[in-house]
Amino acid sequence: MHDFHFLSPMNEHYLERSLEPVLRRAAAEFPAVVLTGPRQSGKTTLLRHLFGESHRYVSLEPPDVVAAAREDPRAFLETFRPSVIFDEAQYVPDLFPYIKEKIDQNRHTTGQYLLTGSQNLSLAQDINESLAGRAAMLRLLPLSRREAEGRPHLALPWEAERAPDPTAARRFAYDDLWETFLRGGYPEPFTNPERDVTLWHGSYVQTYLERDVRTLRQVGDLAGFQSFLKVLAARSGQLLNLTDAARDIGVAVNTIRAWLSVLEATYQVIVLRPYFANVGKRLVKTPKVYFTDVGTLCHLAGLRDPAHAASGPLGGAIMETAVLSEIVKTATHRGLTPQVFFWRTLAGTEVDIVVEYDGKLVPIEVKLSATPRPGMAGSIRTLRKDFGSGALPGYVVHPGEVRLPLGPGATSLPFFDL
Repeated sequence: MHDFHFLSPMNEHYLERSLEPVLRRAAAEFPAVVLTGPRQSGKTTLLRHLFGESHRYVSLEPPDVVAAAREDPRAFLETFRPSVIFDEAQYVPDLFPYIKEKIDQNRHTTGQYLLTGSQNLSLAQDINESLAGRAAMLRLLPLSRREAEGRPHLALPWEAERAPDPTAARRFAYDDLWETFLRGGYPEPFTNPERDVTLWHGSYVQTYLERDVRTLRQVGDLAGFQSFLKVLAARSGQLLNLTDAARDIGVAVNTIRAWLSVLEATYQVIVLRPYFANVGKRLVKTPKVYFTDVGTLCHLAGLRDPAHAASGPLGGAIMETAVLSEIVKTATHRGLTPQVFFWRTLAGTEVDIVVEYDGKLVPIEVKLSATPRPGMAGSIRTLRKDFGSGALPGYVVHPGEVRLPLGPGATSLPFFDL
């Protein structure tokens, strides 16, 4: 059997995560905490950093550990009593009813079990059935820009009267910004600049994405799935017609739907749905799909060079992915479910991202040009006219350095000011 031990906090390369205060609070209020998120997003590192001195650590991935836990779950839980971190809990879902049994023997003790898991689809179902009311569910996504820059608790521009940081937009030159997009937000390639980012992302797609797909859906056609990933990358930020995608790849629409559900369940993609409100206009109902990590998108699109990424046909989609991902990560790492949509009328007026904040809508347009002009805020003005007092002032987010008004109710916002 493996050597299970207490882990000391790891400081080398550690970046503070926005989720830390939420995670501490959850562990102080619930008997169990379940931390889910994509593989390699830093779940184990985060738990080791916060709870390494107070909790024993057990990985549930090795086959002999899985066998021991399945064969005699009560004896296993007697061997590894609280306080304990069970890593990769999705490998032994049979353990959850017995964890519930242990918790119920000592219901008022908080922070007994800290569980991590990468597969939301099956994991959430198993936990809801076994640990409802006993476990806090939190998610950790790859690094946000806030976390990467050491400003993990920075408010979003519409949340606070926040003085713009004059150094923020100038922290990276334009080329460096696109270099960070290619690298993406997974902690390992981000904190190790020497890592070959192409090799890392290639290995990630093969090792994790394909393995998760095999585990969650009995996929025989991995070549078709690889083609689907490339189709999603090429259509990132566009309305996704599943029928067209299925025809292009040569598989059934239900197969595409199943693959997409796996990618969403393992937090690899964000399915952005249209915002509906009865404003008397006919609106488009098809969703858009974005990759959670902009580095994954760049890799699947075959982009290796920052200048090519910025000037190529996917430049706008990469920029949109970076902005949407930042907003989604910021909300998620506060323990919230992001309320993010897009808005598009059948007449073709579209706002890239609409954030529901404090019962009102914040319209956000994303532009590739570093020279914002008032005309870029036209759709923001249309949305604000349609929603009246239900809409807050909007933003045109761009890769340049200029923050200035673009007419009534719209401001240009450098990406690094986001």
